[in-house]
Amino acid sequence: MRILIVLTYYRPHTSGLTIYTERLANALVKRGHDVTVFTTQFEKHLPLDETIEGVRVVRSPVLFRVSKGVISPTFGYLATKLVKNTDVIHLHLPQFDAAGVALRGRIFGKPSVITYHCDLQMPKGLFNAFVNQVVHIMNHLAACFTNRVITYTQDYADHSPYLRRFHAKTGIIQPPIVIPPMKPGAAAEFAIQHGLTGSDPVIGMAARFATEKGVEVLLDAMPAILKEFPRAVVLFAGQYLNVLGEDDYASRLFPRIEEYIQKGHWKWLGVLNQEEMTAFYPNLDVFTVPSLNSTESFGLVQIEAMMNGVPVAASNLPGVRQPVKMSGMGEIFEIGDSRMLAEKICAILRAKEQYVKDPAWLIDHFSPDSVAAIYENMFLNLLKGRPSHHA
Repeated sequence: MRILIVLTYYRPHTSGLTIYTERLANALVKRGHDVTVFTTQFEKHLPLDETIEGVRVVRSPVLFRVSKGVISPTFGYLATKLVKNTDVIHLHLPQFDAAGVALRGRIFGKPSVITYHCDLQMPKGLFNAFVNQVVHIMNHLAACFTNRVITYTQDYADHSPYLRRFHAKTGIIQPPIVIPPMKPGAAAEFAIQHGLTGSDPVIGMAARFATEKGVEVLLDAMPAILKEFPRAVVLFAGQYLNVLGEDDYASRLFPRIEEYIQKGHWKWLGVLNQEEMTAFYPNLDVFTVPSLNSTESFGLVQIEAMMNGVPVAASNLPGVRQPVKMSGMGEIFEIGDSRMLAEKICAILRAKEQYVKDPAWLIDHFSPDSVAAIYENMFLNLLKGRPSHHA
């Protein structure tokens, strides 16, 4: 089966969406399918056409950016060529160009599926409000043209204004999540590299430094956490410098974070590859996802933490609260409530062993091959003109 996957940003850009797509594309290739990822050349040095781990990646040149979006004049031309030569189209939203690709699917008789990762909520401002509205319109049109709309959890589907409008064609497939095997001694080497003693409580967060991630909620919780655990330290894994569209957010929070860095309570790790992430998680006592709005729909990283026996403190957002609810491995706090976050983190640090469960079922349930098999079945049913009962 020839599968065309379409999204605005792909690797080496790092986000939950790109990691999801990469894992699924690789798993589909391993299952014997011909997979092409169509995306944008968001950095000039990236090749326009290359193959990565069996996945063909085609990039459309970018003329300029509009906020976090891109303008690529040749995108439509390339999309037409690729759609003509595929069997099924897999679109990842939010994405401005998805409506045009889904329409091409209708014109050329190629079924399409949307995976809807989150509601788009840009930072406040008149221009961003306009961008928000334009993307909402294009996402709406894409859903009108597509055959199926997939999201991670029923919880998120029930609360998303977008997904509620397309209830009849919406299904649930949970995301592909995997932790590669860790090299012997890697966790201990990681601890030495980052000055971890093994006795100081370690709080982990893994995200882009972006407005919706709620970094300030953790910052506001730190005084109460340090009052009970004076030697606690935060390890922040992920891009924190030059994050697209987040300059104002960074300039507002960085001075406060610098104070904690100087006192040894905060460490920037930068973007970690998968091998480094496998060494990161075992060094944590608790992991937190303090996200603030529906731009976050699940938080893949919290399942990764749980797979490594690390409890999670997650905000009470639809979708984001589900990993804790389904596993029992953590606590949920109210959105934006730093006092409650501090209470939950301290509760976990006091009795971590009570929150740790056998991760075997998580590893099986979220394995990329299991997820790819469900998508594969849905694609085949669409090609045969049958409704899919697996999503």
